[in-house]
Amino acid sequence: MAITLSRLLGSTALSLRSLNDISAAADIPIEWAAVTELRDPSPFLSGGEIVLTTGLRQTTIANQQAFVETVHGAGALALGYGTGLSHRSVPAAVLRKAGELGLPVFEVPYETPFVAITKMIADALNADHLARLERLLKGHQQLASTLLTGGLRAMLRELSRMLGSAVSLTQFGARVHGPELGEERWQAVPIATGLKDRCTLYLAEPYVRDGLVDYAQGLIGLELANQARLRESNRLVAGQAFADLIAGSLTGSEATARLQGIGVSPQQAHSVVLVQASVGHEKALRTLPIPPQLEHAVSAIVEDRLALIITGAGASTFADQIDAYLDGAGIGARVGFGGDYAQANGLRWSFFEGLEALRHGERINTPSRLSLTSLLLAARDVPLQALAQEALGPLEAFDKKHSAELMGTLRHYLELDGSVGAVAETLGLHRNTVRYRLQQISELSGYDPTTTADRVQLWLALTAKDVT
Repeated sequence: MAITLSRLLGSTALSLRSLNDISAAADIPIEWAAVTELRDPSPFLSGGEIVLTTGLRQTTIANQQAFVETVHGAGALALGYGTGLSHRSVPAAVLRKAGELGLPVFEVPYETPFVAITKMIADALNADHLARLERLLKGHQQLASTLLTGGLRAMLRELSRMLGSAVSLTQFGARVHGPELGEERWQAVPIATGLKDRCTLYLAEPYVRDGLVDYAQGLIGLELANQARLRESNRLVAGQAFADLIAGSLTGSEATARLQGIGVSPQQAHSVVLVQASVGHEKALRTLPIPPQLEHAVSAIVEDRLALIITGAGASTFADQIDAYLDGAGIGARVGFGGDYAQANGLRWSFFEGLEALRHGERINTPSRLSLTSLLLAARDVPLQALAQEALGPLEAFDKKHSAELMGTLRHYLELDGSVGAVAETLGLHRNTVRYRLQQISELSGYDPTTTADRVQLWLALTAKDVT
């Protein structure tokens, strides 16, 4: 470590002699040594150094006292006074003023050159710098090794041990590692991952601020970026298996093998939670980390939605938690979930229930068990798109050309159980206007919304349009 004033004065090779009380500064490391014969050396002092002088220009008591005041005011640690050249001994005025100010003074005999003092200080500083570099290099190697062998959390624990300070890491507003941020003073260190994830490393103060934190900052950013790329790749692979299952092209033992390959055991009951991101946030779902308390879910990207497969019941609670996480992360999204079923077909059924639930348009959408819509969605060979286009295509074209609002009228008519009066009140129309529009819908689509059979066809067409 850097040499202290007591160690400097204790060096027999230098023969320095303390002339007053040095106890207040004895164990403070010396920052440097400034040799000067200026009457006012303060522009060249930064504080923490010792000042060496022979007092060549200090020919009066006033000059001597002013010099001591200047040196003390600049934050010098001590004053070394060379004797045998300008002064046979350290002037009494210097000692008196230094005593008043509490500035340590020591005598440098004529036989001891100032350069010997500065060299001893420089050697100590160089040795201290080298030791810090060696410790830093060793720390870098230790952190990198821990990351490679134990992962990110093991590396963060090692960083905490090396700093002697608590360490916490957050990403997307969620705590990834470490304690909650309590009332302690925390230093926030931003982590660059290449994602808009507000990743931050928090260090409880006090801690030693050195290059170890800078190195850890880079390691964490690199590791999180690698994790994001791996997460995206895994989700796309899992999504392909899931898409094959949904399409009905994956059955029997092949379905079991593919599902087990992505971490899903078909023998157990599973629920599917679907996240539908709002416009502009879809890409974030590919790399979005799942909070530690929700990491038990298997994640996949299916048709730009994030599918989270959880074992057993509990989808409702999971949906609440993932919604709160998405809200804190600043990602606009809707969450829907299906029931818990066993076997590959049950997983498929849960997916379609969750998909239908997203139609409700709420932040969290609860499914209707065993719904007709889910049944039709699960049977991919049912031509729902063709049905929707056949029935609704002419209405959409007419609306586009004439701004007739037939689609809106039909939707309200079906949602309001076929009540002309309710539709008229909701849309602010005359009842006859509603009846006229219903007649137009019948003529254009070929389905009469006032009859039960045709009303079902139109409802299915609207449902198919909304979902697919």
